[in-house]
Amino acid sequence: MELTKTSIKNGLYKGVLRGLDPDAEAPQISGLLDGRALGQATLEPSSGDAGSWAVTLPLPADLLSEGLQVLVLTEAETGEVLDTVTVLTGQPLEQDALAELALLRAELDLLKKAFRRHSVEQHDVGSAFDPAGPQR
Repeated sequence: MELTKTSIKNGLYKGVLRGLDPDAEAPQISGLLDGRALGQATLEPSSGDAGSWAVTLPLPADLLSEGLQVLVLTEAETGEVLDTVTVLTGQPLEQDALAELALLRAELDLLKKAFRRHSVEQHDVGSAFDPAGPQR
């Protein structure tokens, strides 16, 4: 069973579910957001393609909250993940990325200082680094 997203428009997730026995009943597909159920998707037989279903799931307004939101579509009976939709919104995400970049720069500066200090200590202990290795 494979769910392929075809569009997200006007608050509706639309996709096509393929790989089912043409005589089988439509499976139940659930939408989950932050671990809470959003409801069941609507499935209708896909015209001209036996064993395929058109899938529609209304997306809730709270999916458009500040930050990162992940909508997970699962087969309700087995819990198999069929598709995920990631939505990024708002300035906090931008600020988070800038803060992460600043943290990485600070950590790099610490590493550079530690390396320089180590190099100076090694130079003070003996001669400069000799690529040939220690002399006997």
